[in-house]
Amino acid sequence: MRDELPSRDAAERTALQALGWLAAQHELLPDFLAATGASPDSLREAAARPEFLGAVMDFLLSEDSLVIAFCDAANLPYTLPMRVRAVLPGGDLPHWT
Repeated sequence: MRDELPSRDAAERTALQALGWLAAQHELLPDFLAATGASPDSLREAAARPEFLGAVMDFLLSEDSLVIAFCDAANLPYTLPMRVRAVLPGGDLPHWT
């Protein structure tokens, strides 16, 4: 079913894919680094932490245009990033907006 949550491994793979996409977006990378507190040199190490992958998805989900651009580039459904975020650490917190 399309709306089911992905497995933790699948969620982490998609978040890594999103991180790779973000890193290739030179105009977005400085904002992403500022939002996450990461540095270009620490990305590889940070990418191994599920909590950081949650922050990747938070950044991606901050704007519909980012979700659309990533999903179009990766040929993924637009609903997948939200489902991925729900699986990663912190994704089960209530949303107040």
